Amino acid sequence: MIVGKFILVAVIGYLMGAIPFALIISKRIAGIDISKHGSGNLGGTNVLRVLGFKAGAITMALDLAKAFVPVMLAKFIIGDDVLYVAGFALNWQWGQVITALMVMVGHSWSVYIKFRGGKGAAAYFGSWFAIWPVAALVGGAILILTVWLSRYMSLGSIISSLGVLCLFAVLTLFDVSPPVYLVYSVVAAGLIVYQHRSNISRLQAGTESRMGLGRK
Repeated sequence: MIVGKFILVAVIGYLMGAIPFALIISKRIAGIDISKHGSGNLGGTNVLRVLGFKAGAITMALDLAKAFVPVMLAKFIIGDDVLYVAGFALNWQWGQVITALMVMVGHSWSVYIKFRGGKGAAAYFGSWFAIWPVAALVGGAILILTVWLSRYMSLGSIISSLGVLCLFAVLTLFDVSPPVYLVYSVVAAGLIVYQHRSNISRLQAGTESRMGLGRK
């Protein structure tokens, strides 16, 4: 029964994370397949660049929500149950982290669109709003500051995820937060960096697109 709850929240997380809101909004508002325009990425940033602020903001808000809802739901589904794996106790906090990771996996490799997807940054921050809102606010502030200074959204996503990782390294060291959140921040940051590997190459080459400025 307890194993079933963990499987359930993981499946819910993946299926909700896999909803391609960038594709849905772009078709709804402009009748286009956003994967064939701009950078081709199925995320809010590409929608923002191609279709403007309104469409981009709606997409980003929905991507945040599709992470927030299942991660919050996981807490109530798991409840006070504890799953023991090789003597290690997995509680609702682990349930939330597992769900959050599955949301990111679903967003990046959606079963609805032949395992294509976005890069997971919005889903990542949406999960933190459910798990530890202060982390989402800190990460969001780092992202905004980085984008404001550099005009690179990709760089903002990478640095903000690494910033949250550093935050939880400190919080875990001083026993302010449970280690499970550090585990999540490490794995999620790794996934975001991996998904931005092409952006990193373009940043190094000086050809990455800047927000509002086209290509450098």
